[in-house]
Amino acid sequence: MTIKIKYHAPIEKMERIEQGDWIDLRAAEDVTLKAGEHKLISLGISVQLPAGYEAHIVPRSSTFKHWGILQTNSMGVVDESYAGENDIWRMSAYAVRDTQIKMNDRICQFRIVEKMPPVTIEEVQTMESEDRGGFGSTGMR
Repeated sequence: MTIKIKYHAPIEKMERIEQGDWIDLRAAEDVTLKAGEHKLISLGISVQLPAGYEAHIVPRSSTFKHWGILQTNSMGVVDESYAGENDIWRMSAYAVRDTQIKMNDRICQFRIVEKMPPVTIEEVQTMESEDRGGFGSTGMR
């Protein structure tokens, strides 16, 4: 499977590492945020995904520890149609403390997954499966 990448900034080239299922993304600009501020941080790339796939963008496990930022929408979803010349990927970040992010800092990661197949929604009056015990339950009672 091949994805096509256009770089819009002089960031280090993207690579997939063999031991992981996610590909790191880098900040394509220097960013200074004060606690409580929000910014769409440019990741400096446009991507053409294969037909039938979408990308899921999430913070790296060390992102909050290093920079004190949270991704405001929990997970970014990029569908295959967002692939134009200037459709640049970004991370929506909210700072919980004053912070500085430098160009090329690895702030998030992505993976590509198959899009959800078409589904039909059917309303029912009762569910046929056994109850598991409520939200957040592992089935223990």
